[in-house]
Amino acid sequence: MLPPNHKWDITDFGLGNFEKFGLVLINLAEELEYCEKLMYAAKSQTTPAHYHKKKKEDIICRNGKLTIQFWVEGPDATNTTDSLDVKVNGEFKSIKSGNKITLNSGERVTIVQGVWHEFYPESDQCVIGEVSTANDDLNDNFFANKNVGRFSDVDEDI
Repeated sequence: MLPPNHKWDITDFGLGNFEKFGLVLINLAEELEYCEKLMYAAKSQTTPAHYHKKKKEDIICRNGKLTIQFWVEGPDATNTTDSLDVKVNGEFKSIKSGNKITLNSGERVTIVQGVWHEFYPESDQCVIGEVSTANDDLNDNFFANKNVGRFSDVDEDI
């Protein structure tokens, strides 16, 4: 059951390939201090590598299996021995830049500002929750691929 007056969108991140880079988002709560979203992705869909300067978020695998890859300096940084501490299910885990964490249903990861990440389902379908500080999709999504845009172009029927 969804709350009344929720906002939603469907994106291919401006890349024109929803089957490979697609995500369905439903904003359940959007307040000045915090927001809550539900997202849906199928097995072949990846949310491209990005980071946020302002937003801190918990990503929760609500149903299915979700893999999240993390980088300190972005996916193009090579020969790095950097590591980062990621909070998984409330406990910090040290991982090397470029490593992945897989979440099963009910598990969560906290992603702090400045940490590069991308995610995709390992299961056929995945329902993903997000609880975060205030959401600013227009000004606080920084993608590694400069061709990516948070919102898709829309062709309207006239």
